[in-house]
Amino acid sequence: MINYYCQPMYQPVYYGNLSFINHSPAYVATNHYKSNPSRQYPDVDSTLLEQSAKSMRNIMKEASIVLNKLADSKSFANKVMYAAQHSDMTEVERLIQSTGITSKVKTTFNPDGIMLKLSSSIENVECCHLTISLRWL
Repeated sequence: MINYYCQPMYQPVYYGNLSFINHSPAYVATNHYKSNPSRQYPDVDSTLLEQSAKSMRNIMKEASIVLNKLADSKSFANKVMYAAQHSDMTEVERLIQSTGITSKVKTTFNPDGIMLKLSSSIENVECCHLTISLRWL
C-alpha cells in the first residue's frame, strides 16, 4: 500500500500578536480613506462627464444597430466575413457604415474574428469608446 502525504502549497506565517490591527468598517472609513487635508482639489464640474455619458448612450444605440444587423441578416454577416477574410478593409468599413450608424468606427479583424471600436469626440477630444469583439472561428 502506498501512502501519500500532501503538503499545503504554503505555510502560514505567525507574526505574534496582531490584535492591535483594527479592520472594523468604522476604523477603515475614518482612517484609511481620509482625504489629505494639504491637497486641494478643484471644484467639481461634471459637464464633460455628462456629455461623455450622453455620447456613450448614442454609441451603445449604434452598436445595437450593427449587432442586430449581423445577428439578423445572414447575408450581411456573410458579406462582412468574406470581405474581412479577403483583407478588403474598405468593403468591411463600407458594410459597417451601411447600417446607418454615424459614430466613428475603427475595424480590425484576424482569422478568429472581428473587432469594432466605436468612438465619439467632444471638442476634438475622444470622450468615450465602446469595443465590440466578435468571434467567427
